[in-house]
Amino acid sequence: MSSTDEFADVRRDPDPIRRGRRATELLALYQQRSTELARLRREALEEAHRDLGLPYSQIATSLGITKGRVTQIRSTAPAPARALFGVGPVTIVTPYRYQVTDRERPLLAAEDVAAGEAAKQLLESFDFVTRSAQVGPDDTELPSGDLFVICGPKSSHAVMPLLDTDPRLTIAHDEDGWYIKDRQSQVRHHSPSDTARESVDLAYVARRGEAGRTITHVAGLHAIGSLGAVEYLTANAAELYSDAAGHDFSLLVESGYDGFAITSTTAIGDTLWWES
Repeated sequence: MSSTDEFADVRRDPDPIRRGRRATELLALYQQRSTELARLRREALEEAHRDLGLPYSQIATSLGITKGRVTQIRSTAPAPARALFGVGPVTIVTPYRYQVTDRERPLLAAEDVAAGEAAKQLLESFDFVTRSAQVGPDDTELPSGDLFVICGPKSSHAVMPLLDTDPRLTIAHDEDGWYIKDRQSQVRHHSPSDTARESVDLAYVARRGEAGRTITHVAGLHAIGSLGAVEYLTANAAELYSDAAGHDFSLLVESGYDGFAITSTTAIGDTLWWES
């Protein structure tokens, strides 16, 4: 259904509660598309200046706006790297686990909560509207729309289709625990926290475009690794966006930690680009 059809359909909806809910959802979608258009305009201005050598005054004249307006656009519109995470709204997906305390009930790991909050701050810095959702061990599907998934296969079956379709990396386990494997070299990367008892963990990170949406996937071999990976994305989003040039990719991120605090985070090896 096109945006025009959606708009007309909402207006015709006879149920006031459903109409109000759908109008709220459509407002968020339109607002995010407006934000993306502002990002695209800023990127176009900067590209015309950088690659075509045009002065901003000439660009302003060509667009029918003032040079002051160009300056305002460059300083207030979302940064180009926003496109790394989609158009929005973005749903942040974290796992829950069933554990027994006074009774068996779903619980969220503190590290996953912290990673979800860090992802929210990252996305909101790019003017995304964010939502939250949880997946459990037996779930098999992820929400629709743009996603920022913080979950490994140990926590939920729902992420397996993502890992199965990554041509470069995957996550599996053997007698030494969970590991990230390079599909081409067959090298297995275990967490140093398991193999060397160091306060260092590894995380899988991937970004893909899929059926008109963008999915960012972060999965630490332990929950603390996911938090480190989100911090890595926060520090390197602009560089990743510039290097990616629209391509999908995955990479391995190593993070040092002290308790729940990330002390260092770095990519291990090169970013692995997926073939188109």
